[in-house]
Amino acid sequence: MIMQALNIDDSCKRCKGLVLTDVATGERCCQSCGNVIVERIEESRSARSLFVDSQDDRNRTGAPNSLAIHDRGLATIIGKMGKDASGKSLSVSMKNNIRRLRIWDSRSQTREHIDRNLRLAFLELDKLKDKLTLSDTVIEKTAHIYRKAVGKGLVRGRSIQGVLGAAAYAACRDTGTPRTLNDVSDALNIKRKDISKGYRMLVNELDLKMPVVDSINCVSKIASKVGLDEKTRRRALEILTNANNMEITAGKDPMGLAAAALYIACLKYDVKVSQREISIASGVTEVTIRNRYKGLRESLDLTI
Repeated sequence: MIMQALNIDDSCKRCKGLVLTDVATGERCCQSCGNVIVERIEESRSARSLFVDSQDDRNRTGAPNSLAIHDRGLATIIGKMGKDASGKSLSVSMKNNIRRLRIWDSRSQTREHIDRNLRLAFLELDKLKDKLTLSDTVIEKTAHIYRKAVGKGLVRGRSIQGVLGAAAYAACRDTGTPRTLNDVSDALNIKRKDISKGYRMLVNELDLKMPVVDSINCVSKIASKVGLDEKTRRRALEILTNANNMEITAGKDPMGLAAAALYIACLKYDVKVSQREISIASGVTEVTIRNRYKGLRESLDLTI
C-alpha cells in the first residue's frame, strides 16, 4: 500500500498522531491509532484527457459520469450567486431572467416520465447502497440492469422498488457479492416474493447469464455476524473446498453449505456457537443446517 504523509501540523484529534493519506483508496487515517478521518478525498486538481483529437483545452474537473444518476451526471446547473464571471453583481432584470431559467432548467430535467422514474429509483438505490454496504461496481451494474429494464418497458405496471431490488440482487449475483433475497427485501422493506418474481422476469426478458453463487464467498459474511475467529473460518473454507472438489455441492443452497461448514468448524475447535446463532446469521433454517451438516460429515468422512 502506497502511503503519502501530509503536513506534520495536520495531526489526529484523538491521539495527536501523524495523519497519512492512502493514495489508492483516498482515505486519510492516523498513523498511530488508525482512526479514519476522511473516507474519500475529493480531487480538486484538473485532469488531462489524452484521447481528445482537438487542440482545445483538455482539462476537466468535477465528478465522473455515473449510470446511477438519472442524467448520468451531465445535467446543467445554474448557480445562485447573482454575479457574473468577473464578480460584478447582476442587474435586477437579469436576476429575474436567471431565476426563470433556473426554474425551467430544473423542470426540464424530469419532464419525461422515464427521467422521473430513474430519479426515484436511483434515490432508493443510494439508500440501498448504504444499508447493504454495496460497492460502486455493484451499484453501477444495478443501474445498468435497471436502465435496460426501463428501456424495454418492463417497469411499467410494476413497483419501482420491486424491479430495483431484483436488479440489485442480479448485480450481486453477477459480481459475486454475498447478498441474499432476504437481505434485499429487508433493506427495501418489501416482500421477498416480489423481488424473486422480478428477478426471474429480468433474467428471462433481458437474457441475463447469472453465475452460480459460490458457498466459499458466504463464509466471511456469516462468520463476521457470529464473531468467529480466523482459525474457524479457514477450517470452514477447507471443508467447502474439499466438498467442491468432490462435486457434492451441486444443487444445494450455498448459504446453507457455508453455515454447515462453519458449524462443523466450531465443533472441531470447541467454539461455543449454537445452530440457532448460525441460523440467524445465515438466514437459513436450523433443519437445513443439520441436513447439510450430516451430508458433509458423511461425504467427507469428517471426525469431530
